[in-house]
Amino acid sequence: MAIDFVRSLRGHPVRPPASGIARRTSFWQRMHVDPWLLGMLLLLMCSGLAVLYSASGENVHVVTAQAIRFGVAWAVMLVLAQFSPATLMRWALPAYLAGLVMLVAVEILGDVGMGAQRWLVIPGVVRFQPSEMMKIAMPMMVAAWLSRHELPPNWRALAGCALLIALPVGLIARQPDLGTSLLVAAAAVFVILLAGLSWRFIGVMVALAGAALPLLWMNMHNYQRQRVLTFLDPESDPLGAGWNIIQSTTAIGSGGVWGKGWLEGTQSQLEFLPERHTDFIVAVLGEEFGLVGMLAFLLLYLLIVARGLWLAGAAQDTFGRLLGGGIMLTFFIYVFVNIGMVSGILPVVGVPLPLVSYGGTSSVTLMAGFGILMAVNAHRRLLPR
Repeated sequence: MAIDFVRSLRGHPVRPPASGIARRTSFWQRMHVDPWLLGMLLLLMCSGLAVLYSASGENVHVVTAQAIRFGVAWAVMLVLAQFSPATLMRWALPAYLAGLVMLVAVEILGDVGMGAQRWLVIPGVVRFQPSEMMKIAMPMMVAAWLSRHELPPNWRALAGCALLIALPVGLIARQPDLGTSLLVAAAAVFVILLAGLSWRFIGVMVALAGAALPLLWMNMHNYQRQRVLTFLDPESDPLGAGWNIIQSTTAIGSGGVWGKGWLEGTQSQLEFLPERHTDFIVAVLGEEFGLVGMLAFLLLYLLIVARGLWLAGAAQDTFGRLLGGGIMLTFFIYVFVNIGMVSGILPVVGVPLPLVSYGGTSSVTLMAGFGILMAVNAHRRLLPR
């Protein structure tokens, strides 16, 4: 499997195993979904609802609202799975332009919440973050752009990618939302890396990114700088900026190996832990289910990522391979950043735990990505023996 995936990223099609027997189309093939990935996502969501019930203080309303959002997310996934990669490729530019227009609309008349202007509101209908849409539109656009050029990409193609990335990332950073802007940029960068870049070029880009860090620091907001300083030394302000990370690491550590039991956490149930049903839900998981529960969730996430990369690698066209691989690597970064910030190895950037933290827009966006991945897999052209 590993050899096939590497071959696919280099542009060589992966041959399916030939049995010599014509097989009837299964129910899953007619639905254009992968049953293994579907089952793992269902298990993750159900487990997430159980953790959310505890994290929300046994609030049935919160869990019900999240379950309804999951239902909408599943519907979006199933709809997107029915479209061919060629159709998705044609939609890349309209989706990208629509995302840019909505980001400009946020800049002009966006709704303000918690000191940031990130939401658009349709009165009586929905309140959503257009930046979430760019997490899908961005890798679609970059994959479509690169698939029209010779690979590995030359400097002209990479310059086009840089322009495509800079516009939405700059608008999202102005909201301000540094965490989402970095994730959107990462989604595009993963697609570029999968297109095949030399290690020399990657080294130059890493060096330039390191050189740009002082400029980034000077342009950060005060609260963003404070998050970085708190990450370096949370004990410098234990009752202020360092409170969140101190309480989250305390909760995770107090769970031990086996945890205190479901609904038995002290840091979370006694409300010492802030944002426990959203960004810091991992701390609730660690306190109540311990190291064993944390490892079980990590294993499930890794299996989802591995299955997704296998499906992406089996795609028979460049657009499908680049887009599917980029979506799955971005999903992995979601998990890594959230667990890293809650456990104190990364600064707090406000990234939810995928399909576990409370939230509607992020869940729909993530499942839309899985729908696109299943569309790429379902519509691949099988090669003859």
